[in-house]
Amino acid sequence: MKKTAVALLLAGSVFLCGGFTRGTVKRGAVIGGVEVGGMPYQEAERAVRAHIAEELSPFTVRTPAGVFSFPLSFTDNVSTLVRKAKRGEELSVTYRRTWADAEGDILAVCKANVREAQNASVRFSSGGFVYTSDRAGKYCDYKKLLSAALSALDAGRDEICFVPSSYAPKVTEEDLRARTQVLASFSTRFDAGNAPRSHNIELAARRISGVTVAAGEEFSFNAVVGKRTRENGFEEANVILDGEFVPGVGGGVCQASTTLFNAALRAGLTVTESRPHSLSVSYVPPSLDAMVSDSSDLKFVNPYPFPVYISAAAGGGMVRFTVYGAPDGRRYETESLVLARHAPPPEEVIEGEEDRILRAEREGLTSESFLIVYEEGRVVSRTRVRKDTYACVRGKRQVCRESASEEISPQENGEGGEKIP
Repeated sequence: MKKTAVALLLAGSVFLCGGFTRGTVKRGAVIGGVEVGGMPYQEAERAVRAHIAEELSPFTVRTPAGVFSFPLSFTDNVSTLVRKAKRGEELSVTYRRTWADAEGDILAVCKANVREAQNASVRFSSGGFVYTSDRAGKYCDYKKLLSAALSALDAGRDEICFVPSSYAPKVTEEDLRARTQVLASFSTRFDAGNAPRSHNIELAARRISGVTVAAGEEFSFNAVVGKRTRENGFEEANVILDGEFVPGVGGGVCQASTTLFNAALRAGLTVTESRPHSLSVSYVPPSLDAMVSDSSDLKFVNPYPFPVYISAAAGGGMVRFTVYGAPDGRRYETESLVLARHAPPPEEVIEGEEDRILRAEREGLTSESFLIVYEEGRVVSRTRVRKDTYACVRGKRQVCRESASEEISPQENGEGGEKIP
């Protein structure tokens, strides 16, 4: 009798437990807006959660790189509600939205909005400057963005806007334009009708135009222009040799070097080598010329912390050199002083077919040049560039034979050598 009673008691317990897990929601119950009356508990839970999921918006992060949306999950009290709901009762669901991989999703947003800054660049050639614009970089504060997103989620919002922080590149186009201003320009004129000489000046100018001299670098005229030979493109024109003008390949190139020399001085470049002609020249004041040859060069160093750029233009009887760089706030001027003038010896007269000047006389000079530096309108230094002596030129004139006896063969007495009137 006792065994039978215990068996019935256990069977009843199993029935009661099984009935609880397989129970149904009371008739007419509505949970979270879903009619679940008469549904098994698990089915009712699925129905209510599916309804919540349909209405649950993703979390959206709006950024300059695009709109990012992330699905959310949630925790709820649906299990409790379906079991406690009474017949015909309507209950509201309490749920809390959760973001399963918020850290990974926000990291993806950050990566999409990060951009390296792009420095501006400048390219210089004989055609001038070409600038590439700079671009600001974008920086994402991951921790700050994650905190903002989770705070918005907890506050019931489903969207935030994110603007990454910007940072400037190291070199901007404005910086480069400030470093490529005109430091100095100098020009001289020449006879455009002298075709070979004009060609040589223009060729030398073309080879120099577009040159960049880096900070601390030394420029060499001869290295850039090359040897003055026919094979190197130069033609024959007058050059000064041993105090006389004689034909020579490359005549006129010294006018290009002289013009550049004066531009370099006025740009504040440090001249390390320059030499005068043996004769003074007409296109610049004395001691401001720069003769170049196989054994003589024009050299200068860029003393600035930034590059300097040299452009040249030649044609129509004028050659001009312009130096660009970063101004140092100073102004550079040159000064030429003649210390002494030396008269040439009496001209040489020879007999010929006609009267004509074979060589014009020219006085000699002793001179010096100075570089004067101004700062805020005041002279801060006056430095001698060079002191030179230029030879004089003895004139030479040809006279026709008819008048030669009067000018170069007068009657002389036998002793004093004086002319007899």
